Amino acid sequence: MPTEEPNFLVNPYNEPVVVRILGKATFQNCAPLRDFFNQMTERDKRSFVIDFLDCKGMDSTFLGILAGVGIQMMKLTPPGTVVLSRLGPRNLELVHNLGLHRIMTVDNGDGIGGSEMGEEESFATSEGQLSEIENARMVLQAHENLVEIDDSNKTKFQDVISFLKNQVEEN
Repeated sequence: MPTEEPNFLVNPYNEPVVVRILGKATFQNCAPLRDFFNQMTERDKRSFVIDFLDCKGMDSTFLGILAGVGIQMMKLTPPGTVVLSRLGPRNLELVHNLGLHRIMTVDNGDGIGGSEMGEEESFATSEGQLSEIENARMVLQAHENLVEIDDSNKTKFQDVISFLKNQVEEN
């Protein structure tokens, strides 16, 4: 049975920049999205909307990447914004459990509509695969971001962080 490859649709020309998640957002496909956010902040973009309507699930690494964007936006003068829009019940629960709602706006309404996305671009999540050590560094940073935004995440992810630190230090 064929499965739909997870994907991200973006509109870097909108203000705010809009990102729509299609499928599952996980450590396996979030490196290109992390790079996209970095490129946008280098271009002085300070406002993002993440549309979760078609997001089928997400893991802690993806949420840690989002936490990193939120941390980055808070450090800007004036601070930037990240809005999490159209979260389903499970994704909303994950956002609250890990504390992202403390550094980002959670839009509980209808959020942005499909027509407001404007001209969207798709980028494949399989491009630019990371090496094993680069992937370990990305996953480690994502989980450290989660601890930075909410100290209670330390106990949730201490084993993962410990394991990844050892893996990174060995290389």
